[in-house]
Amino acid sequence: MDLQELRNEINDIDSQLQELFNKRMQISFKVAEYKIANNMPVFQSKRENEILDHVTESSPKGLESASRVFFQNIMDISKCRQYQEFFADSDKIGYKKLDLTGHKTVAVPGTVGSYSHIACKQIFSDFEPMFFEDFEDVFSSVENGSADFGILPIANSTAGSVGQTYELMKKHDFKICAATKVKISHCLAVKKGTRFEDIKIVYSHEQALSQCSEFLSQNGLKSHKYANTALAACYIKESNEPYAAICSEACAQQNDLEILNAAENYTKFILISKETLCSENADIVSVSLALPHTSSALYRLLTKFSVAGLNLSMIESRPIANTDFDVVFYLDFEGAITSPDVAKLMSELNSELSYFKFLGNYEEI
Repeated sequence: MDLQELRNEINDIDSQLQELFNKRMQISFKVAEYKIANNMPVFQSKRENEILDHVTESSPKGLESASRVFFQNIMDISKCRQYQEFFADSDKIGYKKLDLTGHKTVAVPGTVGSYSHIACKQIFSDFEPMFFEDFEDVFSSVENGSADFGILPIANSTAGSVGQTYELMKKHDFKICAATKVKISHCLAVKKGTRFEDIKIVYSHEQALSQCSEFLSQNGLKSHKYANTALAACYIKESNEPYAAICSEACAQQNDLEILNAAENYTKFILISKETLCSENADIVSVSLALPHTSSALYRLLTKFSVAGLNLSMIESRPIANTDFDVVFYLDFEGAITSPDVAKLMSELNSELSYFKFLGNYEEI
């Protein structure tokens, strides 16, 4: 047989597979209808495992794992379609319209001129900042209602995710209602008259130090973590030692510091609220979830997004403290909770996973 004949044979087999696949989906719908009518659980893991074990045992040598994945994928697609068809409208997420107009109080890490403060100015035209030294105080002030909103950095184009924010996201109850990107112009700032060669230690937030690590290493500069970049600049202003701070140009000017060097990147900030607030053009959905320690667990999760036709834009994993390397996954995907496809998927994930948390539906401003 030549190549074209072989391809024609594959095409014939594919047509048969397509026909059988369609038939299987139709029958699986009838099975689901029967179970619902007779008050039976629709999704039965025992039955699924029995089928997969049989497929694995009856497969030719060398195709055991591949056959198991193939049939597992078919069953996962079937479950997704059943959920979309029969359970779509059970758990839609309620929300209120996001209103950023008028005077708002916003919990901000740092002080005047911090990057978080700059991010606030990009979102609000009229706001009163409540400055805090620690990120956790920002979450707490939103939780207890003392601030209308809170703002926090979550990712940087150079240093990646902000671990401190992700760690606190597991602990606190909040919703993301907006996001914004800030152009970060990191400055190496010193008291006027301080020479570069005299600098002993550079102070800043760990994220800023990470973003500038190559520069610090190349110049033999020692780094020291500080609560945030703005407070580091305040510390340099009051110090009598030849120290430096990595901070914003605004912070340097605010503290009458001299700028010796500058570098640029971008940081994404999230705006958090106590309630679920959505703008009219919200097009990013954020969730966190835990997966079982089983083969192909992450692959099977991604199958759900693929079947729903939803595009994942970010996936981040963070370890859970005091566990046997368990992790929480953070996912961003395109969509809105008013969309039936999104509502169906959210309801499915919430019902199937041991841990699932909706973090917000928002747009980047």
